[in-house]
Amino acid sequence: MRLSRRDFGLGIAGAAAASSALAAAPAPSDLDAALTAYLDAAFEAELAQEPERLTRLGRKTANDQLTDESEAALAARLDWRRASVAEMKRRFPVAGLSEDGRTSYDMWVLALARAEEAYRWRGHGYVFDRNGPHTSLPNFIINQHRVDSAADLAAYAARVAAIGPALEVRLAQAQASAAKGVRAPRFAYDQAAGEVRRLTTGAPFDGGPDSALFADAKAKAGRLRASGKIDAAGEAAAVKAVAEAMTGAMKPAYDRIGAWLASDRAQASALPQGAGALPDGAAYYQAMLRQQTTTDMTADQIHALGLSEVARIRAEMETLKARIGFSGSLEDFFVHLRSDDRFYVSNDEAGRARYLALAEGHLAAMKARLPEMFGRLPKSDLVVKRVEAFREEPGGAAHYSSGAPDGSRPGVFYVHLADVRATPIYEIEGTAYHEGWPGHHLQISLAAELTGLPVFRTQYSYGAYVEGWGLYVERLAKEAGFYTDPYSDFGRLGREIWRAIRLVVDTGVHAKGWSEAQATAYYTANSPQPAGKISSEIRRYFVMPGQATSYMVGQARILALRAQAREALGARFDQRGFHDLVLGAGALPLPVLETRVQRWVTAQKG
Repeated sequence: MRLSRRDFGLGIAGAAAASSALAAAPAPSDLDAALTAYLDAAFEAELAQEPERLTRLGRKTANDQLTDESEAALAARLDWRRASVAEMKRRFPVAGLSEDGRTSYDMWVLALARAEEAYRWRGHGYVFDRNGPHTSLPNFIINQHRVDSAADLAAYAARVAAIGPALEVRLAQAQASAAKGVRAPRFAYDQAAGEVRRLTTGAPFDGGPDSALFADAKAKAGRLRASGKIDAAGEAAAVKAVAEAMTGAMKPAYDRIGAWLASDRAQASALPQGAGALPDGAAYYQAMLRQQTTTDMTADQIHALGLSEVARIRAEMETLKARIGFSGSLEDFFVHLRSDDRFYVSNDEAGRARYLALAEGHLAAMKARLPEMFGRLPKSDLVVKRVEAFREEPGGAAHYSSGAPDGSRPGVFYVHLADVRATPIYEIEGTAYHEGWPGHHLQISLAAELTGLPVFRTQYSYGAYVEGWGLYVERLAKEAGFYTDPYSDFGRLGREIWRAIRLVVDTGVHAKGWSEAQATAYYTANSPQPAGKISSEIRRYFVMPGQATSYMVGQARILALRAQAREALGARFDQRGFHDLVLGAGALPLPVLETRVQRWVTAQKG
């Protein structure tokens, strides 16, 4: 399906009027430079409203604060964005911009359209689901808040104290949504309650081992003392301040969340229901599909794409199964992969260490080959870590956390290893490429290092582009000669069919009323993934409508653009150049990426 600017809502009505009002506009290059300066200043104003994003960017401004997520703050940020776009339209005639300047202009307009839509549906999101603020805030402080000085340590304690008020705000929002009939499925209540218990167990709350946040505070204070930046008294005072913040300001908020989850649980659906069951659920789900795919594809179109991709990948699986020499049916082969112990690490620390080592080995081999496929490589390094115990989930999906743009903090490829039977060895290779080299780590790090563009374009993210790229490189690795183990290659197909299944199941759950049992049956019949992984995935879809559709929609678009470019250019097609082009402007909405590739093809022909 061809996507245009109109499909994506990037219209520029009023451009002619703006051009008349600024008849003496600068030359295009000067106008582009002025627009970039304007957008950079606007992005700084945006960041000033979000202390957590500043920290993620490696900056310590306001690092004693958390981002205000209150209703008043959300409305104020939206009003600011409306005013910023209106001023841009007034000052910069779009007809005078270059193509790249026009892209920046349109993307700033788009950011407002997306913010308007997100604000409209803000009450439909489930607050205390996986990665809700009750886990994401401690995780943010542990993994993002750097402590290089006594001032940083004091800011750490202040941020811990701020968790309590921040959670009170989010609790009030969850209660308001519930009053309107928006409740997560009951399993999400149970999961969140368990996370609350784990986060408030251990020192300084009781006499047990240090809780994760307290252990992190002690470790950071200890490293500061070891470096001579504070003395023993300063270390003790800092640890005491964090303990008091945790018990005095943070714990009561967690207690209230736990109490509300327990009291409201009975009103949540015991049998999970999709977004279609919510008030205005169909419109909400279509909005989430737009947010995630950056297209206007309908649920029916996405469902049909998923069905066709599942059929294609099953056929490839049949061929590989025959080459491996398995004589049973494909479903029998799935059972074999789920049940044979040789496909899993041992359920102990040695087994988990082996899993991490295997991932590191695949990443090292891929890193050595990157110059063959890419002209530009990032400064930021990459490490592999197990997810922290307080947020680890059996069967949870691996994920990536970006490093600092200046390379001072590496990117992290996180894996859930609570249930080793949900993380088969044959999937490690594809997972490593997707999350690390040349997937999320390469793409996100390169975007952060871009120069010559408005800074916001190096930081904004679009799920279809980011996840589409991650899935694209899994196939690229196959084309480059990786997956030499046929079981690992089958794991690649298993990961690809997993994303195709997502299209079918996500739309099935949220647009067609599928039950959890229906979703599980379809997933199990078409995937070799273990039962624990399947259960975790399906429950993820229930609480994150539309998110799972971004992967394959994005991959399909990137593959189609590459095929079109190769056909148009023939022998002049350069894959390294294509990859640098796709990665060279930051994350893009899919229609904007399509326009960029088409311009490149035209230039290459010339």
